Amino acid sequence: MKFYGKYDKVLTGVISGLVFPFIVGITIYLFSSGHQSLHSYLVRIADSSIITHSITLCVFPNILIFMIFNRFDMLRATRGVLAMTIVWAVIVFGVKFLV
Repeated sequence: MKFYGKYDKVLTGVISGLVFPFIVGITIYLFSSGHQSLHSYLVRIADSSIITHSITLCVFPNILIFMIFNRFDMLRATRGVLAMTIVWAVIVFGVKFLV
C-alpha cells in the first residue's frame, strides 16, 4: 500500500470538497475586497445578484482536487469530492431558482 492509501476514504474527499471552496472564497475576498469588511463584501455580492456566480467560482477549483485524487488512484476520495461538488451544484440551483 502506498503512503497516501490511508487517506483514500470518502470522508477525506467530502471534507476536502467542502473546505476547499471556502479557502478559495476567502482568498478571493482577500484579493478583491478593497479593505471592506467581510459582511459588507457579502452584502455587495448579494446586491449585485452574483451570488450563484460567486459560489460557482469558489467550487470550480474542486476539479483540481478531483484530478489529483484521480491521478493518485484514490478513487474513494474522488467519490467524496464528486459528491460534495454535486451538493454544491444543488445549492447553486436552489439559490438561483428560489432566491
